[in-house]
Amino acid sequence: MQQENDRIAQGAESVKVWDRFIRVFHWTLALGFATAFVSGELHASTLHVWVGYLLCLMLALRLYWGLRGSEYARFRSFFFSPGETFAYFRSMFTGHPKHYYGHNPAGALMVFTMLVLLILIFLSGLLTLAAIDYEGPLLFLANRVSDEASYAFRGMHEFLPIVGLALVVLHILGVAVGSIQHKENLVRAMLTGKKKTNTPSISTKQNEN
Repeated sequence: MQQENDRIAQGAESVKVWDRFIRVFHWTLALGFATAFVSGELHASTLHVWVGYLLCLMLALRLYWGLRGSEYARFRSFFFSPGETFAYFRSMFTGHPKHYYGHNPAGALMVFTMLVLLILIFLSGLLTLAAIDYEGPLLFLANRVSDEASYAFRGMHEFLPIVGLALVVLHILGVAVGSIQHKENLVRAMLTGKKKTNTPSISTKQNEN
């Protein structure tokens, strides 16, 4: 982080924010979620299951990378107090939110919400696969789950992706608003991994890391 602050002070044009894994994870998750949702609706079970396995693997790697990855990928870099989070949301409505090179408080809240939702989706999917289809890595639990519970897991697995779609819409809206308010292309940043340094009011929280 100190090296990046030095580059900013020296007038560098951009700062490397998102490492390669984060970018691959982001776009793989977007494509994989869409594929899993559509394949589920079309009852293309084989494709649905294998895409689900891929997404489970990507999620596990993301959780690991949140502990051992690059500075902006680590969860500790975007833990914010409730006060700072509420202040950021208020500043969004005034049109002058504080700028963060990594996740801002609103983005951090979305990340953690999505991670929890994905864990629930994948866990309910694996339990459904084991208890109803007698397949998958949790097959050893098949005879320990009641019929009522197995169908409850399936109902959860069918419902939670709809919640995920709502979060995706909020995420896209947040990216659009953030791009306008901060005068930076957040979609391009997730493709290149870099953000321009000519943006106002760098986060003091991240300067202190």
